Amino acid sequence: MAQRRTDLAVEAHQLWREGAGEAAGLSGVRSEEREREGFAVTAVTVSDREAGEAIGKPPGVYITLELDGLLRREEDSFHRAVRAVAGELSPLLPEGPALVAGLGNRAVTPDVIGPLAAEHLLVTRHLVEQVPEHFGGLRPVAAAVPGVLASTGVESAAAVSALARELKPACVIVIDALAARSLERLCRTVQLSDTGIVPGSGVGNHREALDRETLGVPVFSVGVPTVVDGATLALDLLEEAGASAPDREALAGGADLFVTPRDIDSRAAALSKVLGYGISLALNPSLTVDDLTMLLE
Repeated sequence: MAQRRTDLAVEAHQLWREGAGEAAGLSGVRSEEREREGFAVTAVTVSDREAGEAIGKPPGVYITLELDGLLRREEDSFHRAVRAVAGELSPLLPEGPALVAGLGNRAVTPDVIGPLAAEHLLVTRHLVEQVPEHFGGLRPVAAAVPGVLASTGVESAAAVSALARELKPACVIVIDALAARSLERLCRTVQLSDTGIVPGSGVGNHREALDRETLGVPVFSVGVPTVVDGATLALDLLEEAGASAPDREALAGGADLFVTPRDIDSRAAALSKVLGYGISLALNPSLTVDDLTMLLE
């Protein structure tokens, strides 16, 4: 049977339903749809390991925001997108200091989401410690961009783990680029999760996981799909055209091919700014988007 590759829980659940029959339900997976700031939100909760294995996701909460209005440059879309990300992420986070890690390779445009988002973070740890009379009301936040193994010789998980041991944050937030099943989700979808992340898993380059087990604190992931696996895309396009889809083995030539939008540079820049601001607002909800603009720009 042909298999599609995706990092998005909402798509993984959809793929399971397609395989089992549209009316089928999976005990242990609950999906809820709602709206925030004018954007569609889907929350998928995986409550047990058996259900997680069925859709290929560990137990936890996966929240998907569809930020189509941002791509269409709708009125006030940036402010609304930032508030939407913050509003969904904030309830998941524990109180206390936070460490934010922007994963990715600056030399590969579809993989710059993490490093670029880190540039738009409100980093406050040093200010809270050194000037508490002015910044004591803010949450201490530290940021790191650990790079990739090929450039540093150090696994991202090892670098973040060392920082976590030194800084002792209450939680770690990891930002990374993801892979999707659908072209329509590229650079317009944000997934939030409380399960951590396995860097590179979406493109078949699994690295060491960053999760509560490896870091010793709650780990939350924030990701944007920037690529579609070539074989997955071919299978979906064949089905949409009404052709009978071959097994994935017949599309082996697409296994190492990944498709990304032609304007990926501008899309990645826009989404990275939304993520950086959104995470900053989630960590310091007493601020506004305009406050962040003043402090960061």
